[in-house]
Amino acid sequence: MKKFLLPMLALSVSLFAEEGGEPRQQNFVQLIVIFGIAIVFFYFILWRPEQKRRKALESQRSGMKPGDRVTAMGIVGTLDRIDEKTIVLKTIDGSKIEMLKMAITEVQPVGTVETP
Repeated sequence: MKKFLLPMLALSVSLFAEEGGEPRQQNFVQLIVIFGIAIVFFYFILWRPEQKRRKALESQRSGMKPGDRVTAMGIVGTLDRIDEKTIVLKTIDGSKIEMLKMAITEVQPVGTVETP
């Protein structure tokens, strides 16, 4: 633990040390650089993958048709009917459940083989 703490402390001291010249302007530039790095980090680690996942899920939802196997909120069933904002799922015991389209988490089109 001490091996990592000392270099990190030295690095932080050197980053924020005020050397000759204009210390306020130098600190401001460092702050802008740190914020820029943080924004780029959050974009590539959090926002971009989430946008891709959301777009893929939306394309699955828009391509649904009756007979597809659907998972919604952990409930698995066969798609029976599609309305404007809701769907009707037929479960294994024959009962039907009406759910919102936005609750769908996975769509397996008709004819695809499910592997365990």
